[in-house]
Amino acid sequence: MFGHDIIVIGVSAGGVDALPRLIGSLPADLPASVFVVLHIPPQGRDRMPEIIRRTASLSVAHAVAGESVRKGHVYLAPPDRHLQLDDQRVRLSRGPRENFHRPSIDALFRTAAESYGPRVVGVVLTGNLDDGTAGLHAVKRLGGVAIVQDPKDALVPAMPQSALRNVKVNHCVPLAKIGPLLIRLATTRNVPKSKAVLRRPKRFMTPEMMEKEFGLPTSFVCPECNGPLWETKPGASLQFRCHVGHAYSPESLLADQADSLERALWSVVRTFDERAGLVRRLGKRKYRAESLGKNVGNMAKELEHQAGLVRKLLRITKRD
Repeated sequence: MFGHDIIVIGVSAGGVDALPRLIGSLPADLPASVFVVLHIPPQGRDRMPEIIRRTASLSVAHAVAGESVRKGHVYLAPPDRHLQLDDQRVRLSRGPRENFHRPSIDALFRTAAESYGPRVVGVVLTGNLDDGTAGLHAVKRLGGVAIVQDPKDALVPAMPQSALRNVKVNHCVPLAKIGPLLIRLATTRNVPKSKAVLRRPKRFMTPEMMEKEFGLPTSFVCPECNGPLWETKPGASLQFRCHVGHAYSPESLLADQADSLERALWSVVRTFDERAGLVRRLGKRKYRAESLGKNVGNMAKELEHQAGLVRKLLRITKRD
């Protein structure tokens, strides 16, 4: 019999405030191992372990590839590495990004569920978009406990809201109540060892393998490698995945398409402005070209008007 001795935590925007508070509420003799993914940029020094150690009783450090899993320790994903669990060992990987993130919350939650089944507690805290939703579903599917920070209590509620929409969570509570809940779950030794298996997606699949697994590809392309995307269904939530291994939630894919559309529209504005400037310049030099026509001034004004219409569209889109 085991307690819930594998605690996995996923957090994004707002995590610099939330993580120290949560880890600081856990005692030094906690009979569990804690693994954390915080979305951080790949460049620069990550000072999160130092920040958490100021208020923590547990041992806190970046995870090291190959180290054993020990109770009373907090393992943080280092920048630009997926933090994953492989039985009793920690694994770090520079595998394909998921939801545009490396480290990815889904990658940690999924491998924890595969290795430890019902011994896992998955915790989704404050953050943007929906990384962690598919991973929390994997935790719940293999008998683990799903905890979500109350969106009303979260600095950025999108990640908790997504998890609540797509996973039948066990607990939705404010941050201040998550620590005592984790202590109770870790010290209640009534969890049988699971023999359930969650099929682990291969890190690389050929397009032929993808078609056999998921059917025909969608009409969408991978934002990172421009390969075709296949639609997968990990529970109630959809995911899109290319054969290289990049994976996206619908909200992540929508966010990227919105960014791509904005970039394309600004490129249109720049082209109109440059063309209007070139027409005016050639008009002053009385350069004769059939494409300019007789009224250079009107042509330049029309181009500037078209640029203004696109700028107006960008303002409306940004506001929406």
